[in-house]
Amino acid sequence: MGPGMTGSGMTFTGFAAGIAASGLTLQVLSSVLALSRCRTTAKAPPPSELPPVTIVQPLCGVESFSRETLASIFALDYPEYEILFCLADGADAIAPLVRGFMDAHPHISSRLLVGDERISANPKLNNVVKGWRQAQHRWIVIADSNVLMPRDYIQRLLSRWRSDTGIVCSPPIGSRPENFAARLECAFLNTYQAKWQYAGERVGYGFAQGKTMLWRRDVLENGGGIEALGAEIAEDAASTKLVHRAGLRAHLVNRPFAQPLGTRRFVDVWRRQLRWARLRRATFAIYFVPEIFTSSVFTLVAASIAAGYFAASPVLGFAFAFAIWYGMEAMLALAAGWPMGVWFLPACVLRDAILPWLWVQGWTGDQFEWRGNAMTVRETEMAADSGAPYPPN
Repeated sequence: MGPGMTGSGMTFTGFAAGIAASGLTLQVLSSVLALSRCRTTAKAPPPSELPPVTIVQPLCGVESFSRETLASIFALDYPEYEILFCLADGADAIAPLVRGFMDAHPHISSRLLVGDERISANPKLNNVVKGWRQAQHRWIVIADSNVLMPRDYIQRLLSRWRSDTGIVCSPPIGSRPENFAARLECAFLNTYQAKWQYAGERVGYGFAQGKTMLWRRDVLENGGGIEALGAEIAEDAASTKLVHRAGLRAHLVNRPFAQPLGTRRFVDVWRRQLRWARLRRATFAIYFVPEIFTSSVFTLVAASIAAGYFAASPVLGFAFAFAIWYGMEAMLALAAGWPMGVWFLPACVLRDAILPWLWVQGWTGDQFEWRGNAMTVRETEMAADSGAPYPPN
């Protein structure tokens, strides 16, 4: 005990030591659990069969890496697949680019579907529905337009299907950041959100992720069809609940797929994270509550206070916890082949400083921005119930 430490002081520092130990234990455990599935050498047994697959891809506007991501979807090493591109507006700037790729790959079955059937308050779901209905195959992948697909994309998804599987997904992994804001987004996507998703799945709490979703048609049809995904304001939340109601699980692919970021603006990173926070709070409030403790802030402060319990300086306690916390993140990123570099640590520290405020904002507001449209959780919930119009995609 430190000089002059009273019984109450010892109790307080002991309590802080417990908080610090708990935080560090969770950080180490979650990183190790994610590491086993995300490292570059993590592989699942190849699928025993390669059934024909439909890829449904909603599109909206030209993005920085549109040419690259479109090229990747036409370069898959898979014996039989069709691609159904979905547009709400035929005049969208991405349409000529898509048609050019389709013309350049006549040997791959592909179609561009145009139409805006508003079955829900979710613009993406409304864009996807026509593709789902026209899909020719039993196995259907719904994939966002900014997913950079490796050649074995479909095989890796199918290899994770089990007898208890209802959906296989991949969280987005930020890649190729070109400025610090993009590196901050990598810190959110990779060693934070993807890490916790994989850790949760490993202990039996898998959640669907809308970036890439592999469905077997009968699973979704038995749960009410594609329209059932409009029951929530986010289709991945609705997918998770539908799968769980069926007594099935959401599984994640080994070695999740990259989303190239390029240059980002801080305001856009904040808006995206705020949207996701408010959607998580609206759809899975019980899991959103403890998110505030996933920031390093509380563990580092507790470790500084707890140092007195061991007659050490607060600086030493802080440094010890800091090294473990971010050392585990660096180990995960290195083993998984995710972006690192000199700005990796500052981006992770800034993310953790932002997280408590982001959590507060998740609870205190309903507004969010989706593809430039101002929306609210309450409005989209009401629109989903009534079938009322929503802002265009």
